[in-house]
Amino acid sequence: MTNRLRVLISADLEGVSGIVHVVETNPGGYDYERGRALMTAEVNAAVAGVLEAEPDAEVSVADAHGTFRNLLPEELDRRVRLIRGKPRPLGMMAGLEAGVDAVLFIGYHARAGAGPGVLAHTISDAVLDVRLDGESVGEIGLNAALAGHFGVPVVLGSGDDAACAELGALVPDAVTVEVKRALGQAAAETLHPEEARDRIRRSAAEAIRRRDRVPPLSTSGPVETEIDLYGPYTVDLATLVPGVWRAPGGRTVTFTGRDILQAYRLIQLVVQLGQIKPG
Repeated sequence: MTNRLRVLISADLEGVSGIVHVVETNPGGYDYERGRALMTAEVNAAVAGVLEAEPDAEVSVADAHGTFRNLLPEELDRRVRLIRGKPRPLGMMAGLEAGVDAVLFIGYHARAGAGPGVLAHTISDAVLDVRLDGESVGEIGLNAALAGHFGVPVVLGSGDDAACAELGALVPDAVTVEVKRALGQAAAETLHPEEARDRIRRSAAEAIRRRDRVPPLSTSGPVETEIDLYGPYTVDLATLVPGVWRAPGGRTVTFTGRDILQAYRLIQLVVQLGQIKPG
């Protein structure tokens, strides 16, 4: 056993400073390599802040965008452990199961339907909306709730103004770092990357120092879950999963998770079914 602080950084790409377009976030896009370098640099800034506040902290970084293979391992701070690749049971929050004291969200974006928000979506283009007990949530809400299930607070989030507002509404005591202001789905007024990194580093140190003031997001079970899907074919596939039912309207599936952990894993499965095309 160790008494060292254990920190998990979950890193996405759409909320990174300078990023505004999908070609900057997807492998094969003309600016993707630049985007992943910017993502890696913001993660390093967060790591520097955490270790400034707690030099002996154990820091893990979960690559949480798309393929989960975006961060440049050789460019990451050598003091961290990198979690990459998929599928994995806790998705964007892999590492929680090993025991964590605080979580930081870096490069996050607003949920589908929120706006204006840069590249706002929820997990995949296959998903139009996710609701837990009737409340619409995005990746910020889902991941904060999952952290709360493990008794872990989300102490910091970085991204555009819409993402920061989304985290602030759920976890008012969390520190937020606005690195750009959304002008639309693919447009923003953005900080210089170096300025964004400086703010992330300072804010990460602040968030770690005041972590005891941030309560975990509490979600009690069972969790009534609804997912609005883009493709009716995905609905057909999802209803083959035991416990998943078609709701009226043709685009929505619903199920009851015994807790947020089970609901989270089922949501991941339904999203993966969205990648299957009609045969």
